[in-house]
Amino acid sequence: MTPTSEPAAAGAVCLVDDHGEFRESAAWWLESLGYAVSTYDDPRTFLDAGDPPAGSCLVLDVRMPGMSGLELLDALRARGCERPVIFMSGHGDVPLAVEAMSKGAVTFLEKPFREAALEAALKKAFASLPAASPEQDDFQQRLSTLTERERQVMDLVVGGDVNKVIAYKLGISPKTVELHRSRIMTKMGATNVSNLVRMAVAGRVDGAR
Repeated sequence: MTPTSEPAAAGAVCLVDDHGEFRESAAWWLESLGYAVSTYDDPRTFLDAGDPPAGSCLVLDVRMPGMSGLELLDALRARGCERPVIFMSGHGDVPLAVEAMSKGAVTFLEKPFREAALEAALKKAFASLPAASPEQDDFQQRLSTLTERERQVMDLVVGGDVNKVIAYKLGISPKTVELHRSRIMTKMGATNVSNLVRMAVAGRVDGAR
């Protein structure tokens, strides 16, 4: 994939695809358009990372080992996560496309597809999102600066876990957790944990509207 147009307005894209070469190529191309891209090679890893940011779009491969993209969407919807979804498949499977669209997908792209097709689908997906308040925009902008690991730590901190518990759950040392927490507080502009929790709760509520 190669850049074909002017950079897009900021937006977060979560790409879940087990094909490494395609995933890296697509991420590079989307980032060149101005999108903040998080990639995952496994649907369960994506689920374990917590809900994607409000105002983000999901790009999911349909056929993946262990859990399909359709099953992943069902799992997300079951826990109340409503994000626009674009499905992809390397197989011309009409029944799959029909099922994907019935689940509310923005569109269904058959690989290989032109960059312009994905770009148009993303524009449609982001256009379907409700307008965010200035506060929500600010929260999402700060949230987008966190690394994937920092997002995981933040979710556990907001959930009430202490450093030792977070370290155990993520398989890292308490000292590393403390380092992540410090960076999270700085990037999010939070003065203390209570402030961080209020930010997260307000951001998620606004993002669900």
